[in-house]
Amino acid sequence: MNFWTKIAGVILRNRYIVLLVIAAITAFLATQMKYMKFSYTEANLLPENHEVNVQYNQFLDIFGEEGNLIILAVNDSTIFTPKKFNAWNQLTEKFKALKEVDFSVSVSDVQKLKADRKNRKFVLEPLLKNEISNQKQISEVKKQLFEKLPFYENLLYNKETQTIQTAIYIKKEIVNTPIRKDFIFDKLIPTIKAFEKQHNIKVRVSGMPYIRTLNAQNIQDEILLFVLGALLITAIIFYFFFRSYRATFITLLVVLIGVTWAFGFIGLFGYEITVLTALIPPLIIVIGVPNAVFLINKYQQEVKKHGNQAKSLQRVISKIGNATLMTNITTASGFATFIFVKSQLLREFGILASVNIISIFILALLIIPIIYSFMALPKKKHLNHLEKKWIDTIVKWMERMVRHNRIAIYITTVIVIALGIIGVYQIRVSGSLIEDMPKGKQFYKDIKFFEKEFGGIMPLEILIDTKKKKGVMKLSTLKRMEKINETIEQFPELSKPLSITNLVKYSKQAYYSGLPKYYQLPTTQEQATIFSYTKNSKGNSNMLNNFIDSTGRYARITTFMKDIGTDKMTDIQDRLNAVIAKNFPTERYEVSLTGKALVFLKGTNYLIKNLIFSLSLAIVLIALFMAWMFRSYQMILISLIPNILPLLITAGLMGFLGIPIKPSTILVFSIAFGISVDDTIHFLAKYRQELQANNWRIKKSVYSALRETGVSMFYTSIVLFFGFLVFTVSSFGGTIALGGLVSITLLFAMVSNLLLLPSLLLSFEKKISNKKIFKEPSIRILPQEDEKENA
Repeated sequence: MNFWTKIAGVILRNRYIVLLVIAAITAFLATQMKYMKFSYTEANLLPENHEVNVQYNQFLDIFGEEGNLIILAVNDSTIFTPKKFNAWNQLTEKFKALKEVDFSVSVSDVQKLKADRKNRKFVLEPLLKNEISNQKQISEVKKQLFEKLPFYENLLYNKETQTIQTAIYIKKEIVNTPIRKDFIFDKLIPTIKAFEKQHNIKVRVSGMPYIRTLNAQNIQDEILLFVLGALLITAIIFYFFFRSYRATFITLLVVLIGVTWAFGFIGLFGYEITVLTALIPPLIIVIGVPNAVFLINKYQQEVKKHGNQAKSLQRVISKIGNATLMTNITTASGFATFIFVKSQLLREFGILASVNIISIFILALLIIPIIYSFMALPKKKHLNHLEKKWIDTIVKWMERMVRHNRIAIYITTVIVIALGIIGVYQIRVSGSLIEDMPKGKQFYKDIKFFEKEFGGIMPLEILIDTKKKKGVMKLSTLKRMEKINETIEQFPELSKPLSITNLVKYSKQAYYSGLPKYYQLPTTQEQATIFSYTKNSKGNSNMLNNFIDSTGRYARITTFMKDIGTDKMTDIQDRLNAVIAKNFPTERYEVSLTGKALVFLKGTNYLIKNLIFSLSLAIVLIALFMAWMFRSYQMILISLIPNILPLLITAGLMGFLGIPIKPSTILVFSIAFGISVDDTIHFLAKYRQELQANNWRIKKSVYSALRETGVSMFYTSIVLFFGFLVFTVSSFGGTIALGGLVSITLLFAMVSNLLLLPSLLLSFEKKISNKKIFKEPSIRILPQEDEKENA
């Protein structure tokens, strides 16, 4: 009696205890679901000690959270009527009164800077002293704003389109907390909707806190959609194949418990639900169903052979148990390689996926045989699917192709490899924060509106360290900063920059009676006079505090980026760094480019390098497993080729279809490889059994293995194909690409494993026919059983 036969006996003899243990674990994990929490920040793909993260954290330490700006805008000529103009200003005042808001900058907040010659200081005079009562006053405000106050251009208005906007800065301490979500959904959105309805004006809303909140809610809404979609599609396909309500119910029970465990583990480990971890529950459904297919299919085959239920259940566990264990271990290994990547986001995803994959295997192996042990034997109608002509036709076609058309298979493979390589060279890399966001949602359309009107919403920051107190306000430093500003303005992909130089230029304009032509940095001669006025002035320091720190040592230049590609961003970065290197001597200044968008872009490039490593590690792990099964490097190559080929095809398709490499699509390769190898293991495990039963006759063993495993491999591949297609109903571009690409890869993998793998085995039969290359099988079959099965 071998190991798995003993395991089968233990499971079936202690079925009540096993069910109680499963129920207890499920109840415990269900209680952990309350600890699940959603992420309130963008995914940080870089390790904490990475140089880019260190620079970003330094910026946050000095200036606080950068992503606290929410912007509202109106592009409607009717806003410049007294009633609606006053209502727009009152809307800003409503937000300003809320405890979550730090301060705002709007037309109603505009302060004109004026020189008080008598007291040698600047004073602030509001643009709007009272409510507007007539159209003449509106015209005067427009003239002042659009023609005489260049400081506010691109901050509060677009001169060409006459779009006006309001900047609302929420308190930095709530940006990465649930309070932000409550503020957006319970206060901001309802107030804006009420304003739109009352005044018939479309208000555009954007800014990172707003985008993050709506995006996170979208992820939350889609988890249920994915879980229900995966359950429904897999149940329909499962019933179509097996035509048994009982088998479908048992499978759904297993995967529902698996989903409960998946959510429970997220809560137990204290992980946040992100774009990636949200995929775990539906992923478990999709991966769990093939386990059920193999186990139930084997049970029904055994029942059809001899009609002995106890013997059938024992053989299900003893024969399929080891094979499914190996396939689940390889799948889990594919995901577990993410643990070795230094990104916390991917590490959490890898841990959760690998733990849940092994869990769903254990659940299937225990629950399916135990439930069947309480039931009567399947009726003849439930076994009819084993003799369906259409599936038999498919298997016979595969056998005929392998037997008579191996040259055609190899020629097709070579052509596909060539096309794949051509496609690979056309792949581009994308590190955009918003590219994957749902294109049909209003908040995405608003992002595009702000890109067109004001140059973007994703902040790019330049941190300048002058290495001494009050170093920022030296004219030499301000002139150096202006060089960077001039370079930024040359890029259509970047908005006009905001920095202390804007305030200094505004000060000079105020000194010269507000004439717009003097909106420029003071000369050396003017410096002392204008700066003395500044020192004597008192007023609202919110804007000043946004540009320089309290010591005057650090300054920031803020610009906003459009949704641009990695190549364009690299070009912008190189040109800015060249200007910085030329104008800021390293012995006197330390200047760094940072900001959430740049961190994400750098994270994407870092991720690609690390995931190439993780995929290579997965391939090495599978190769070692094959080496454990077969003592032959030829067998290792033969087993890997059919699984690497689909990855090349998918990479080629990404190149031809213009699907970029990004955090979501890079996962395709590791996920698909880990799952597709399962078919190889099932085929080779059966092939090894047949070799021993057929006295090492390779041809007979290959065809027997193809007939035996072909049906199950076809069933599982179809389930996986449609299961992953569920992700294409997502509104996130990355999730759609992930689902579609994994589905296609697994379909190619099935064809590759059922046609190319057996063809290679037959072509290399002389080199791999030596029985010494095989180790003692891990799936042991009694010789007399083999003979009966192959009779």
